[in-house]
Amino acid sequence: MGVKSVNEMVAEAKSRIDNISPAEAHRRATEEGALIVDIRDVRELQRDGAIPGSMHTPRGMLEFWASPDSPYTKQEFLEDREFILCCAGGARSALSADTLGDMGMEKVSHVESGFGGWRADGMPVMDYDSFRARG
Repeated sequence: MGVKSVNEMVAEAKSRIDNISPAEAHRRATEEGALIVDIRDVRELQRDGAIPGSMHTPRGMLEFWASPDSPYTKQEFLEDREFILCCAGGARSALSADTLGDMGMEKVSHVESGFGGWRADGMPVMDYDSFRARG
């Protein structure tokens, strides 16, 4: 048996999750209180900027921060709201949204085109230093 390709895994994940555009993610965040969760590496945020109002959650800590019984649980993940995952191009966020669904989270989606699509669509972006300074 061969190793399943990451492209196959992403395609399967996308068939099970809510894939949304940057504009829809922005609308859900501003109008419905959804939280955009940026799972990119901190170096990507430093280089490319961040989505205003988003929460940075390193991909390697996502399950631990989202689990209610983890010593690393973040309060934000215990809130009754939609979580919209975002990475650079939509692959990591698709896998991550699928994983959160497996964990039992019901209101999870992802930005299908990632941060690259967010920026290309002219959505708001802030520099990393400003993002960090907001508290």
